[in-house]
Amino acid sequence: MIEKENNVIMKGIGNMVNKISIIGGDLRIIKLANMLAKDNVEIYTFGSEKSKELQENDKIYKCNSIDEAIEKSEVIIGPVPLSSNLIDINAPFAKEKISIDSLIEKLKGKTFIAGAIKEEVLNKMIDVKVIDIMKREELTILNTVSTAEGAIQIAMEKTPRTIHGSKVLVMGFGRVGKMVAKMLNGLGAKVYCEARKNSDIAWIKAYGYNEVRLNELDEYLEKFDIIINTIPYVLLNSNNLIKVKKECLLIDLASNPGGIDKKAVKELGLNMEWALSLPGKVAPITSAECIKDTLYNLFNEMGI
Repeated sequence: MIEKENNVIMKGIGNMVNKISIIGGDLRIIKLANMLAKDNVEIYTFGSEKSKELQENDKIYKCNSIDEAIEKSEVIIGPVPLSSNLIDINAPFAKEKISIDSLIEKLKGKTFIAGAIKEEVLNKMIDVKVIDIMKREELTILNTVSTAEGAIQIAMEKTPRTIHGSKVLVMGFGRVGKMVAKMLNGLGAKVYCEARKNSDIAWIKAYGYNEVRLNELDEYLEKFDIIINTIPYVLLNSNNLIKVKKECLLIDLASNPGGIDKKAVKELGLNMEWALSLPGKVAPITSAECIKDTLYNLFNEMGI
């Protein structure tokens, strides 16, 4: 039976939680493995063979196969996000690609914790206790800080202007949008926030930002020096991107397919950065600490 609830209290792993296997993952998962090992958790890894940092840690067991790694523990940690193509898991430090199907077929009876697990993948996981750690509120909130900082770092590096005084549009006023707007405002940017809900528009006004309603978006596009999108569906397409200034920097923070039409951007010769998984790229240590704390919260909820 598939456990999809984020806050499920899992039974039956008890004493085995002092052993954890980690399959694949980016730099933040490498950092996480080292942190867990430092906390005296027995760590077994596979799919991180090219990580010199991990290979040099003699407290971590490096397994020769995915079967060996999964056999060692009842709790298996996968990448965050699990996959970007629904074919292979994210494992940039692996010698060879690891297919999702090859992982799933070995997880029966185990507890699997990973991030951003798509519904298509969840439906394949039979007799696996699955927790999508990215649905944990505490991790989501903490990750917004790294994401916002990363977006602003890109803006500083990729534009010839200072953030101070620049007109910046933040599309979407969810967790990430709020954090990005707050940081931009602190740097002296002229912040505009796009939203649909009247409640979000009210909050945008209350924070002192300039509100942009979705149905009025086209009227504003030519104003901006930077546009940062957080909405995971395409709102900026060939019909309205023609109104964007050539020198405007577009930053798309949304997961696949993103919120900005990539083909249209190329055809119009615009400058765009599709910035995925920023926490793992700009702040892997902080991100790993957040994941570790969230894992321990989960284990506490299990009654361990």
